[in-house]
Amino acid sequence: MLRIAIIVASTRQGRFGDTVARWFTGQAQQYADLDLDVIDLREVPLRPVQQTPFDCDDPAVHALAARIDAADGFVVITPEYNHGYPASLKLAIDSVYHPWQAKPVAFVSYGGIAGGLRAVEQLRLVFAELHAVTIRDTVSFPMAHTRFDEHGTPHDPDEVNNAAKTLLDRLTWWTRALHEARTTQPYA
Repeated sequence: MLRIAIIVASTRQGRFGDTVARWFTGQAQQYADLDLDVIDLREVPLRPVQQTPFDCDDPAVHALAARIDAADGFVVITPEYNHGYPASLKLAIDSVYHPWQAKPVAFVSYGGIAGGLRAVEQLRLVFAELHAVTIRDTVSFPMAHTRFDEHGTPHDPDEVNNAAKTLLDRLTWWTRALHEARTTQPYA
């Protein structure tokens, strides 16, 4: 079993991320070899700290770090706010360091006309600095509020389900490859 952490980045009240996260988690649950851990940052009580992740004594940071460490790969579900990604996600990423290394990160984004892709481009730079491997294939929802019905089902299920399958197939491949590499030779 490969442990995949699905990180829901937005912490805003009334966020659309719940709809996207429910849909994507349903897609991922179709993979029998994936053990999913949904990390909703709204439920992770992080606060800015003056310490580095290496000497932080915040229990919320330690709990998040343990979940990130236990994961073999990640899917970040993020909106785009003002051409960027949410501060809650930046805080979560920066609160943990080593557990991200040599693991794959995939993205599901949503937003206005750009569908969150500007946020994803910024996140690729951040994760590269953490020695994580980002997956090229993404799922993006431009004008996200118009892409789902009132039950949270996409209006174009074939297109987005196929995009999710491609993302999950690539993520699974990279997760296996990097897990084997870390097992054979720890990343230093």
